[in-house]
Amino acid sequence: MTEQTHTDLNSTEFYDDDPYDPSVGEMELEDRASLRRVAGLSTELEDITEVEYRQLRLERVVLVGVWTEGTAQQSEASLAELARLAETAGSEVLEGLVQRRQKPDPATYVGSGKVRELRDVVVATGADTVICDGELSPGQLRQLEEKVKVKVIDRTALILDIFAQHARSKEGKAQVELAQLQYLVPRLRGWGSALSRQAGGRAGGANGGVGLRGPGETKLETDRRRISKRVAKLRREIAAMDTIRETKRGKRVANEVPSVAIVGYTNAGKSSLLNALTGAGVLVEDALFATLDPTTRRAQTADGRTFTLTDTVGFVRHLPHQLVDAFRSTLEEAADADLLVHVVDGSDPAPEDQVSAVREVLAEITRSRKEPLPPELLVINKADAADDVTLARLRHALPGSVQISARTGSGVADLAEVLAERLPRADTVIDVLVPYARGELVSRAHAEGEVLEEEHVADGTRLRVRVRPDLAAALRAFETNASAL
Repeated sequence: MTEQTHTDLNSTEFYDDDPYDPSVGEMELEDRASLRRVAGLSTELEDITEVEYRQLRLERVVLVGVWTEGTAQQSEASLAELARLAETAGSEVLEGLVQRRQKPDPATYVGSGKVRELRDVVVATGADTVICDGELSPGQLRQLEEKVKVKVIDRTALILDIFAQHARSKEGKAQVELAQLQYLVPRLRGWGSALSRQAGGRAGGANGGVGLRGPGETKLETDRRRISKRVAKLRREIAAMDTIRETKRGKRVANEVPSVAIVGYTNAGKSSLLNALTGAGVLVEDALFATLDPTTRRAQTADGRTFTLTDTVGFVRHLPHQLVDAFRSTLEEAADADLLVHVVDGSDPAPEDQVSAVREVLAEITRSRKEPLPPELLVINKADAADDVTLARLRHALPGSVQISARTGSGVADLAEVLAERLPRADTVIDVLVPYARGELVSRAHAEGEVLEEEHVADGTRLRVRVRPDLAAALRAFETNASAL
């Protein structure tokens, strides 16, 4: 099965990024590795109130979280994931603190005692950034920065920074910028009338008249206006890109090519699975959010049926709403598929939590849609790195799942067989005798349908084939000449 599963390099009609070079992923990986941050080369400004106007440059960080629900193990796992996110962004994690509270402190996220402890840790370790495991309000962000005297960012800003680093396509960059601006608007800071851009009343006049004297437009108002214009422009650009994506998707639907979307938690091995099934050569990296730009490749089942595989952006717990909104058009491609291949990291300490997080994001994407989600096929990846007890537990907890290792190739052939069984089939069976002069119909029958029987005779090619209604209509002209095979 694996040998017959391949990518068609000759068709670029409606598949993204074809034809491709298998070395592209390796080159992109080298390029990404060559841009790693270097610790100790900080050029941070001393005035921390200007942090939102500068690009994030994370270096030596301390993590802090609030444990409000769940078990202690889940709280520690969330902070460990935050550490991986920080490392993916180029940071060196020095320390991590967790406070048990019923809810985050409305003023400083953590309590006043923990704030003092956090300040002591920052001073002792020489950290220049504090990362909070949650989304902070503008007031919490400002007050916590004032107390710890270093830059403070939250989980949302960290994820946005990673997305900004990894975006490659024009669409991906526009989506990330839109999400960043939506996050930034409520967190802009002003400094009162001292930074007003124009005088009130008559320009430069001291007596503008009753009701006309004032500071005029401030820097904060100017920034908000400029951001609003930029957001509107980005939305128009993304809408135009959506039209192109819809056109490609429409051609696939018109040709009734079954589509499979690979979804799952970040770093679960979705790109590795795409490479294992199609030899796509896309970027594979042991890092969170390595893939942001969806990749679609064509493959074939063992019986010759064509389908598409789409690699999508990974999900994570508490995925920022700004990202879900900005990437909605990309993520909806998964919701429009005929089958969802949900990849789960079997070596993760809590794979069941990953499944729940992915399903929550998918539910949020499709909440406004009338169509239900497509059928789901659970794939437990990294079986070679998981212990037998965990795999046995997952078989019981996730019935119908397939366990594989995309890295070693173990179980990939079995997965391909299950995919072939789950894909929708054409329902029109027809017997025809196609003249040799119409060989293109025979080629279409092989490429787009399922050939059940075939025989070459003097007058042409006898076929018994299961095809779509549109191809059946083209073949019916030769049905009257066909006899039983």
